[in-house]
Amino acid sequence: MIYLRLFLTFLKIGAVAFGGGYAMIPLMRDECLANGWLSDAELLDFIAVSESTPGPVAVNMATFVGSSQAGILGALLATLGVILPAFIVTVLLVAALGKLLSYRGTRAILSGVRPAVVALILSAAAIMFLSLFVGIGKFGDAATFSLPSVLLFGFLVLVSWLYRRIRGKSISPIFLILLSGVAGVILFR
Repeated sequence: MIYLRLFLTFLKIGAVAFGGGYAMIPLMRDECLANGWLSDAELLDFIAVSESTPGPVAVNMATFVGSSQAGILGALLATLGVILPAFIVTVLLVAALGKLLSYRGTRAILSGVRPAVVALILSAAAIMFLSLFVGIGKFGDAATFSLPSVLLFGFLVLVSWLYRRIRGKSISPIFLILLSGVAGVILFR
């Protein structure tokens, strides 16, 4: 039965693929091809749509594949299958974390991990900055200054600052994303 096969296949993918949605794509590809659900070309289209829609790419992929094979119920079962392992692990960790936080050692470990998390976030921001504004994607790339990117960034900072100054609160990130999309069409055509 297709419903059970979809659920069990995506349950397996969710249980064994570590590293987030993009790490699941090769396993999803193998399973979709092995079950005859999608061709390579269709899979690439599904990946493109999954990356372009809100939500985690693995969940979107499971939903789209399930829908293409068995309609709404297939989409629900494939999505449930792919998220269930992470949900169970998260619930177990949360239950254990409350008890673990009472230990000094656990608090010390978390205190040591926090700066590493901040460093990773700042590292990602620096990489994005270098790629967007200076055109450096990897070591050895020549620097190419992007005036439209700098202008767009400056414009968005100015709009955000003015909004906060006039209204006394932060501007909606959704509005800034939509505004930057419109400005991107104008600047980058």
